[in-house]
Amino acid sequence: MSAPFAAPDVTVEALGDARVIRARQPLATLARCTGDWLVHWARETPDATAFAERGADGTWVELRYAALLAEVRVTGQALLDRGVTPERPLMLLSDNGLDTAVLLLAAQFAGVPAAPVSPAYSLVSTDFAKLRYIRDLVTPALTYARDGHAFGPALTALDLPPEAVVVRDDVPDGAMALAELHAEPGSVDAAFDAVGPDTVAKILFTSGSTGPPKGVINTQRMLTSNQQATAQIWPFLERPVLVDWLPWHHTFGGNLVFNMALCHGGTLYIDAGRPLPGRLGPTLRALNEISPTLYLSVPRGYDMLLPHLEADDGLAARFFARLVALKYAGAALPAALHARLAALARRIAGRAVPILSGWGATETAPTATCVLWPDAEAGNVGVPIPGTGVMLRPRGDRLELRVRGPNVTPGYWRRPDLTARAFDADGFLIMGDAGRLADDDEPARGLVLDGRLAENFKLTSGTWVHVGALRAALVDALAPLVQDAVVTGEGRAEVGVLLFPADPALVHDPALRAAVLAGLTAHNASNPATSRRVARALLLAAPPSIDAGEITDKGYVNQRAVLDRRAADVARLYGDETDVLDLAAPAAAS
Repeated sequence: MSAPFAAPDVTVEALGDARVIRARQPLATLARCTGDWLVHWARETPDATAFAERGADGTWVELRYAALLAEVRVTGQALLDRGVTPERPLMLLSDNGLDTAVLLLAAQFAGVPAAPVSPAYSLVSTDFAKLRYIRDLVTPALTYARDGHAFGPALTALDLPPEAVVVRDDVPDGAMALAELHAEPGSVDAAFDAVGPDTVAKILFTSGSTGPPKGVINTQRMLTSNQQATAQIWPFLERPVLVDWLPWHHTFGGNLVFNMALCHGGTLYIDAGRPLPGRLGPTLRALNEISPTLYLSVPRGYDMLLPHLEADDGLAARFFARLVALKYAGAALPAALHARLAALARRIAGRAVPILSGWGATETAPTATCVLWPDAEAGNVGVPIPGTGVMLRPRGDRLELRVRGPNVTPGYWRRPDLTARAFDADGFLIMGDAGRLADDDEPARGLVLDGRLAENFKLTSGTWVHVGALRAALVDALAPLVQDAVVTGEGRAEVGVLLFPADPALVHDPALRAAVLAGLTAHNASNPATSRRVARALLLAAPPSIDAGEITDKGYVNQRAVLDRRAADVARLYGDETDVLDLAAPAAAS
């Protein structure tokens, strides 16, 4: 089985000292709104499964398109009746599920915003500071939590009126049960008819790693343009079957994956697993039962799944049985992991399975660029999608990436100050990432990311250290021993690194320390320049903290937040502590 792709074809134009790259293929006519997709498939394939989740008895509970539309209409009417408006949104605290799917779509159908919030802010956080900040910013008319017991402390911290809370299980006194959130459709149909491209569909929150979470406005145009552009460049998306864990409060899972199923009349099997120790079981069970046609995840997800696929040919055969492509996003896929995935596909499926990537952000809902060819090297994020322009503007010794198109947010919810700073004079969104063309003479060969500009720093020699590229190389060199790395050395003579081991309990284990030292030594042998060579390393026993903004619930470690919070560890790293791995040796000039 091979995946057809649209041939990459781009234009390049000058804009001052910058270049703007665009797809030559124009963006076709957009759907008015996501609800039009639902109405279409409810009419065309009423009995096809739209979403499914594992029930209490272990079987799949399916929600078919016609039934989904009916649920969306009665729930949307109830939202309007309960005072949810464009200025008083619906706030969702719970994770992926049939209940969340209905509520998200009901809000969009009724023309009112939904604000899905990371469950970690309710279930992992201990101070609820981010959750309260979001409450004050959103001013929700109604807040939903699936389980009144699990979310009880968070609901108490929010101090919401009981009548403004909806709960499915263990309903607190005074709150509404989800089963009662239904009303005979009336004004909801007129509200749906009034939904347009500029209607706010969602408010999605960034992780808040450099301050409080920012509410990114997602319009209907942003959502529909992403799916239309993706359909034009990936024509293999008809009626996709997806098995997916990616959280819906993030743009990757909540926009790309969720809407991909809805737009193309596909089926999304909701995977309750997570790429975390002890939580992969539901993923393995789901993939043993359902063969996806497209699989999407983050590098950490592939890192945890791959050993199971390599060890179980039956599982791998079912995984690859009808798989057209793999996609990753959110971070660079280590080259070693890329090679192992490709080798496994050839061994099990007897064919190459494209491993694709792309680039974007919450502010681009999510896609700005996408890989259109099956043999892209690791790190290549492809070319701009139809309708989107990507600017490469010189900034120091890097090229800063900026984006303009129908997929770009109009701004941040109730933060005009942030909105004003987010765009340049030409209307391009300032992304904060650096990038370059893979081949200056052939722009259609795609873009390669070059790290976050705010993360890069200089050594005392004046040499720039490009953190993103170095971090990716180190994680690759130390796989599978280390989960992530934070690069240090700003204002110092040499590069150091703080390491989060895959198993924190082994932080003092001599075998682990020896293996890490060997991996760093091998990296240094291939990277002798002072900007790439690691002089010292420290294994950290304490995992990154979500409350402190060191990590998101998808497992991404934030460089700046870790350095700020662990200044004492950085000082130890450059001191004479005995637990520091010292790789002292002459370094080559950069």
